Amino acid sequence: MCGYLGCCGRNRFLDHAQVSALADACEPYGLLVRFLACTGLRWGEMSALRVSRLNLVRRRVTVAVAFSEVRGQLIEGTPKNHQRRSVPIPRFLVDALTAQVAGKSKDALLFTAPNGGPLRNTNFRFRTFTPAAESLGLTGLTPHYLRHTAAFLAVAAGANVKAVQRMLGHASAAMMLDVYADLFEEDLDQVADRLDRAATGHADYLRTEAAPSNVVDLFKRRSPGH
Repeated sequence: MCGYLGCCGRNRFLDHAQVSALADACEPYGLLVRFLACTGLRWGEMSALRVSRLNLVRRRVTVAVAFSEVRGQLIEGTPKNHQRRSVPIPRFLVDALTAQVAGKSKDALLFTAPNGGPLRNTNFRFRTFTPAAESLGLTGLTPHYLRHTAAFLAVAAGANVKAVQRMLGHASAAMMLDVYADLFEEDLDQVADRLDRAATGHADYLRTEAAPSNVVDLFKRRSPGH
């Protein structure tokens, strides 16, 4: 049995406890793991993220650029679909992110490699992520699965399709549903359960609700003999 919470087609995702355990195992990059698992940014978007793109008062991160690697060279360009977007930041990450940006210039990268340069996915996976994941029984996990985790956690928290689409930067809600349709299957059961509760509650109300005090009993108002 694999150590993942669940699978959606080829998408694997973790729950909050697994994210926390993985983040601890990835220190000193625990904040990066939590950030990816809660925002759903692509690796290239995260690695190109600069301090000026964070608004910790509004708890938003603006995704406007991304790194892509071409023949070993990092090239800065626009995100996939060439659209910038605003992504919410959970409140519990704000203090850690505040400490992360302390003393950095606005143009500084938010997350960096040990030498201070941009983080490269391959190096991070080999040196940090894969050993940490395997130590937890999460063999085969890659940083990209944290994007799937962000989708799962958002849906579990009650986010609708359009909200998750905007957060992840998919071109359309239809595309988002093609990738994560199975995550919304439980929502259908919840809709039915809510309809049951609403119908049952309405029936109980009709059976038990006393007549309002301002309703006049016409039989009592009729005079004798009429």
